[in-house]
Amino acid sequence: MKAARLLSILLLLQTRGRMTAAELAEELEVSVRTVYRDAEALSASGVPLYGDAGHSGGYQLLDGYRTRLTGLAPGEAEALFLTSMPGPAAELGLGRALSAAQLKLRAALPPELRAQADRMRLRFHLDAPGWYAEHEETPYLGQIADAVWRGRVIEVRYRRWKAPHEVDRRLAPYGLVLKAGRWYLVAGPAEPSADPAAGKPAGPYTYRVDQVLGVRETGEECVLPDGFELAAHWRRTQAEFHERLHPEEAEVRVSARGAARLTGAQARALAAAGTPDPELPGWTRAVLPIESQAHAESQFLELGAEAEVLAPRALRERIGAVAAAMAARYGTGPAVAAVHAD
Repeated sequence: MKAARLLSILLLLQTRGRMTAAELAEELEVSVRTVYRDAEALSASGVPLYGDAGHSGGYQLLDGYRTRLTGLAPGEAEALFLTSMPGPAAELGLGRALSAAQLKLRAALPPELRAQADRMRLRFHLDAPGWYAEHEETPYLGQIADAVWRGRVIEVRYRRWKAPHEVDRRLAPYGLVLKAGRWYLVAGPAEPSADPAAGKPAGPYTYRVDQVLGVRETGEECVLPDGFELAAHWRRTQAEFHERLHPEEAEVRVSARGAARLTGAQARALAAAGTPDPELPGWTRAVLPIESQAHAESQFLELGAEAEVLAPRALRERIGAVAAAMAARYGTGPAVAAVHAD
């Protein structure tokens, strides 16, 4: 445990430069006193580590000092190769750089760790998109990624779902996110005070990169908002999306077969709050989240006779009307009578 912590201190100082004892303690989740003892141990072992006292002081390695990757544990070496994503890297124009970095990393590993990393690379492969997802062309991904990396304002022609369908935007690109095989650009307006009369928030907004029809870099510099973190922003965006996804509810009862066909939020709601139906043995009654009555109509009709909507009344009547029309068409129509006559 101590050896791993000493190596972590060494690598933190090597990658970040000067750090205070308090910063190291917070990063490693130990006390400041433990950091003092570890720093003394590193110095005693010959590591050129020195510390400065005072408000702006901290620990720092001697300029030019570097350590080799001989301290990696087997699981750590395997994880490094497992996290590689050659497909997305190639889309960003970094495929060749990724291959070169992996080659250098592999060469730096001891033979036993190299063999384990090779086995991990050969036996695990990441393919993020779903089976039925078609490949979406992103011809401007490279330009957008370059603007993100260099912090440059871009002007884009963007296709959206509502009218007007093609719009022009001046964007300050904050970051790119790869979600289920699809690239998204997180960006704010190039002018934070844009359109104040309309009361629109200053962003950031999310744009599908495959819907970008054209890009022009302006050369203007853009700066990330204070405190903005892409990963944290994306987590909040996803949480808000799921909250908006099911704004309504429906009370239903489902058979065991119907329950097995529910997925996502509805399956979780049934498992968490479902109760035995008092009228139909073996059935379960629960209040399930729905996107809208129109969406729920087709969704529950897919379950056929394995589900019954009890409320709201309007949704129950919509499904009942469709079921009655289907019964009339399939049960007493002339084509059916002719078949029976044969």
